[in-house]
Amino acid sequence: MSAKTKRGSRPVLHATTILALLAGSAYLTVELRKEEQAKAPAVQAVTDTPLVKSGAAQQTGRQTWERLKNPDRSVLRDESGQVLATFTDGSRTAALTGPSRTFTEPANTTSRVVTENWVRLMPEHWKKGAEKEKWFKGWFGEYFGSEEDDLFAMAFQYVDQAPVKKDDEGVPYAGDADFGPINPDGAEGADYRLEQSDFYDYLGIPYTFRDGTTIQSETARYRAMDCSGFIRTVFGYRARYPLRALDAKGDGLPRTANGMARSDLGTDVIPLTGKAPRYSRPASIDVLQPGDPVFFWLDARTKERLDHVGIYLGHDTDGHKIFISSREEVNGPTIGDKGGTSRLDGNGYYAKALRSAKRL
Repeated sequence: MSAKTKRGSRPVLHATTILALLAGSAYLTVELRKEEQAKAPAVQAVTDTPLVKSGAAQQTGRQTWERLKNPDRSVLRDESGQVLATFTDGSRTAALTGPSRTFTEPANTTSRVVTENWVRLMPEHWKKGAEKEKWFKGWFGEYFGSEEDDLFAMAFQYVDQAPVKKDDEGVPYAGDADFGPINPDGAEGADYRLEQSDFYDYLGIPYTFRDGTTIQSETARYRAMDCSGFIRTVFGYRARYPLRALDAKGDGLPRTANGMARSDLGTDVIPLTGKAPRYSRPASIDVLQPGDPVFFWLDARTKERLDHVGIYLGHDTDGHKIFISSREEVNGPTIGDKGGTSRLDGNGYYAKALRSAKRL
């Protein structure tokens, strides 16, 4: 949002006086902006050098593969035992170790996520022994050590004050996103903004899905995405995970948080347990891996439906398990604490509402 300055009307002032005042104001504005920028860390910053600088460097040193359970997965380690990458059976997301990055959202929180995890989408689902297959060798050679945008970088390109990015056709595909238009029947803290804004609404274009269904974007929802729309933007439109038009049967990512949570996609790392409609809070969340979609039951009015979804990021610098999601209270994607602390550990609002998690 742009700030507006109030202008007084003083016709008797000499032109040179006005110019001097304007020059002074501009100088102060620039200096204040510099000061604020110095205080606030960048949304994303690569702070360390990569473990590898190119695909060719991957073959240096002794590397070993290890099979682990719960969930079934393959782990690649270097000669010192450090984890270089993790691949989970039935999932297309891979967690690769790379340059350290710092993710922040100064407008809404002091939380900082410093991570060496780079979460990327593989072209095929992982299975035992896939490290020997040609498709994997080519993919791994291209992306291990790469600093090309991953799922985390993409996710933070929609938080408050994120700059606009346009594609070759001039369509803004990234930049500060809203949650949705104001609900005429809502109120602060009670459905103040409408849900159901998807990635095509944010883009402002019609979109044809793989089953041939075409959905038109709504002008009122331009530059907006609700919680599941945010997941579909990052995993689907940006990373190219297949998408369904709705929650109906299909082989793509469903439209809603509930549809995603109950789908047979990927691997259920925290299965939904307990009795409807409340279900059970997980006894442990240690199994979570950065990049996992996490699902919540927040509103009793949704009955047995899970009604919120986010992306687990790992630990923040205070040691808490933190996630990012698009929320009504902040009006868009956030790791902020307005409307509930973005932590999955402890007994905060979202921690108590967590019900399940997937690895897509």
